[in-house]
Amino acid sequence: MADEISSEGSEEPTAPDAAETPNAVPSEEAAQIAGSAEDAALEALQEAEQAGETPAAPESAAVEAAGEGHAVPTEEAMEIAGSAEDAALEALQEAEDLTALAVAEAEDELEEEPAPRERPAVPGAHLEVDIVPEGVDPLGRSESTYEDPYAIEEEGESKGSAEDDELDAPLPEPIATAAIDLASGARYRATGKRKTAIARVTLRPGTGTYLVNGRTLETHFPRVTLQRNIRQPLETVGYEDRMDVVARLHGGGISAQAGALRHGVSRALLEADPNLRGELKRRGFLTRDSRAKERKKAGLKKARKRPQFSKR
Repeated sequence: MADEISSEGSEEPTAPDAAETPNAVPSEEAAQIAGSAEDAALEALQEAEQAGETPAAPESAAVEAAGEGHAVPTEEAMEIAGSAEDAALEALQEAEDLTALAVAEAEDELEEEPAPRERPAVPGAHLEVDIVPEGVDPLGRSESTYEDPYAIEEEGESKGSAEDDELDAPLPEPIATAAIDLASGARYRATGKRKTAIARVTLRPGTGTYLVNGRTLETHFPRVTLQRNIRQPLETVGYEDRMDVVARLHGGGISAQAGALRHGVSRALLEADPNLRGELKRRGFLTRDSRAKERKKAGLKKARKRPQFSKR
């Protein structure tokens, strides 16, 4: 008996099964909130009846009237849905119209033939060629003053060059006060220089011949201008036909040797007659031409020529 009593006393109340209670039991607060909501709806309905207004059918009635638990759409919803369907149809029609228009334009372009290519206009093609006859002045000037610069020179006619102008220049008047002893054994020696050329000159009585390194003046100096420069000192003094010149040249080139020979002849004339210094110096025969080629500089190609500058 004691065992049965202890077993009965130890039994605890069991919770209800899940199958028996499908929904959770609401709490007291939830029940109060639901009751207050229902009371508010009833109070609003009573106030409407007292005021004589017909209350609108609740949503639950509308749902029951529709059947199968579906809500009845409102007029605004129907209008929105209709406008959406109309917009889709309009967009589809516009797309079809644009496609048809593009196809029509493509067909028109294919049907049109390409325009023929035109050659670009040549500048001055519309101008006429103006041919001027030979010997006629294109500017209409008088024939007496016109000279064709491109005319071919005939034989025996040649235009004057710089050398010819120098040859045609008037000779300086000879020095009348020159008094040189022309004895048979007279010898007047001097040295002339120009650049790196050196000339050792000897003047002696003679007929005006030049002997340069065993050759004649015309052979050693083929240029007429150089020959003229060498003869200037004796022509200035007036002894070009009464004295011979014997010279030994070395160093330098043809032009430098010609300058050195003229310098040597002038200094030899000064040895023959010191009174000629003023006149010879005034004409520049006694001045030693000290011009020379400037030395090359380090980093340059020549004395002043620089390598080409490159930015990159």
